[in-house]
Amino acid sequence: MRIFELKQKASTSENREYILGSQDTGSHACYMIYGLMKPHEKARVINPGKGHEEIVLAIKGDLHITGYYTICLKEGSAFHIKEDHECFLENKAESDAVYVIAGGHSDKGHH
Repeated sequence: MRIFELKQKASTSENREYILGSQDTGSHACYMIYGLMKPHEKARVINPGKGHEEIVLAIKGDLHITGYYTICLKEGSAFHIKEDHECFLENKAESDAVYVIAGGHSDKGHH
């Protein structure tokens, strides 16, 4: 078993995200993204791509979603997105927001 310090890794990366994937786990079946958004930051792209799907969870703060879906994702809520259904995240708040994206292969997306 390994522990992954995702908050620390995300906070020191240029785009404030860390993708926990095959380079860490050795598995190509699934991945997880830990992301931080500054106040009023926008245009974080969500696009799982062909053969993939993702679940986006708002951990801290509310996230505004535009694009294929247009919703306000409240803290503690999640939404599911498939394939090339592109969306954008925006943090309209005065404080940081935190989100987690869990992704993997869709039924027809096995490599």
